[in-house]
Amino acid sequence: MLIGEVAEALGVHSHTIRFYEKQGLLPAPHRQPNGYRNYDPTIVSRVNFIHSSQAAGLTLSEIMSVLSLRDAGQAPCAHVSTLLERKLDVVHERQRELAVLEAELTRLIHTSQGLVPSDCGEKDICNIISDSRSNQDENS
Repeated sequence: MLIGEVAEALGVHSHTIRFYEKQGLLPAPHRQPNGYRNYDPTIVSRVNFIHSSQAAGLTLSEIMSVLSLRDAGQAPCAHVSTLLERKLDVVHERQRELAVLEAELTRLIHTSQGLVPSDCGEKDICNIISDSRSNQDENS
């Protein structure tokens, strides 16, 4: 398959195929006498795997590690499970961070509803945030 045919089959630009090739995610294609890339049809499933892996949050480096195992004839399932478990741990940590941020934003919005803009002095940039730190420090 020529690069344009691969790109069309996948619904991507040919630049994407070249990028994946340059990153080592795709094997170098055979070259025709005119220099055109001639890809094996299995390239379509490999690029689909790359896209699915990215959708699952894997980095190109992590995807490369999976593909390297497969290319070496090993089943990468245990490795993929480990990668996905790590990603889920990161997601859970991020959710905790976002919950803290949500509480802080809610508190700031509540604070803002009780303030009068004209009470904002020149030394304060904004009483919503300035007062929230002062109040937080006083309550600590």
